[in-house]
Amino acid sequence: MSQQGEKPAAYEDDWWRKLYDETAPDTGPSSAPDSLDDRFDSVSDTVSEAVEPESEREPEVRPDPRTAWDPYREHAPPSEEPERKPEPERESEPVTVATQAAVPGPRNTVFPAPWEAPAGPPGPRTFAVPKPPEPPPAPLAPPATAPDPVALHELPPDWAASDAPADGGGGARPLVDHLGDRPPTYDAEPAALPAATSENLDALVPDTVLDGARYGTYTLCAASVRGDSARFRGEPRRDALLTARFGAAESALVLVAVAGGVRGGEGAHLAAADACRWIGGAVARSHARLSEDIRAGRRADLKSGLHRLTDRTYGKLRARAAELGLEPGEYTTSLRCLLLSADPDCRTRVFFGVGSGGLFRLRDGLWQDLEPVIPEEAASRVSEEGPDGDRLTMDLQIATPPSPYSDGPAPPPAELFRFRASVARSDDTLLLCSNGFAEPMRGEPELPDELAERWGPPGPPGLPAFLADTQLRIKGYADDRTCAAVWEA
Repeated sequence: MSQQGEKPAAYEDDWWRKLYDETAPDTGPSSAPDSLDDRFDSVSDTVSEAVEPESEREPEVRPDPRTAWDPYREHAPPSEEPERKPEPERESEPVTVATQAAVPGPRNTVFPAPWEAPAGPPGPRTFAVPKPPEPPPAPLAPPATAPDPVALHELPPDWAASDAPADGGGGARPLVDHLGDRPPTYDAEPAALPAATSENLDALVPDTVLDGARYGTYTLCAASVRGDSARFRGEPRRDALLTARFGAAESALVLVAVAGGVRGGEGAHLAAADACRWIGGAVARSHARLSEDIRAGRRADLKSGLHRLTDRTYGKLRARAAELGLEPGEYTTSLRCLLLSADPDCRTRVFFGVGSGGLFRLRDGLWQDLEPVIPEEAASRVSEEGPDGDRLTMDLQIATPPSPYSDGPAPPPAELFRFRASVARSDDTLLLCSNGFAEPMRGEPELPDELAERWGPPGPPGLPAFLADTQLRIKGYADDRTCAAVWEA
């Protein structure tokens, strides 16, 4: 009976009797044999089952994640416990843990113990390399500075040396200076721009043009600057400048053309630009023959051919004046040109042109005027023998033989033609200029003296310094200045 005095159920009496039945066998040691070999076989069977392929093993019993222990479920009321459905019974198997890298093998495979040496040939042995001693710290360096841009783009020695100041200090900006007791009336910098409209934009010209080149044994610098008077009044620059190269390599030909429009002409700057453009086109079409004649020293052929090309240029100017309803003298210009070969072995320099201007040469520290002033009423042909056999020839209203550079008859000549071919020497400086620069060169001794000091040895100046030199101002000379200088190495 229970403590409550109730009579126990029948199945409870059976369970009690089976538990304490004295006739049941004892659960002590088994009577079956238990040797070392039996134990080895049992372990081998267990290991073989653990490494069997996944396809041959029955599904592993895993706990249902839905029945995982929840610390909050222990204290939940019985009414909140979720109702579970009984799961079908599964055949239980012992769960074994095996490494994923295990490879199935025969049942009699012997695995070496961890403390035994591995079988097979010994592999390479490695040894720790001692770390080299660290070098002593370097002394502190001064703070880095930006590289000098002059050092990155060094000029040739003859260019760089001429721009260096005399005191050896840092380079200074070229300044436009003046000669004489007092400066000119006008300012040295541009003041007013020329008037412009929607119809004349193509006719506008800049205040200043600067150019340069190096070929063979010479260095060329060229500049054209509006005069002080035109800068003050807002008038266009009447002078024009053209520098061009035709051909390539040693047969190349360099042309420098300087034109100066007549003072007071409304379209003077247009006439100068037309003259430079048209003579440039004529030389371009004949540059191969001209280059060959210069290198061969054929002066007679050069003179006749260039005379004809110049006459054609002035014929176009007269035709253009007629189109504009102007007199020929109102739409004309002076024109002076240099032809320079790019061949280092050719030192022949050819000058030709029409009208006023100047041609000078600096040799041994002294300027030579290579173009003497000749009266307009001179004979039809005048020849003057110059130093070193140089000849200056001027032809006035004479017929010329057919040109080897162009076809068809030439228009009648109407202007004085000048031609000169000379051989340059080392350290010579040849100067071609318009009338606005030629007048102070002839009339003011201070200007040629100053330029002889600046443009002599050791070589040519840089382009900025050259531009400043050409603007050395003198009271009473306020016209445009256009010039080209050639330094011989």
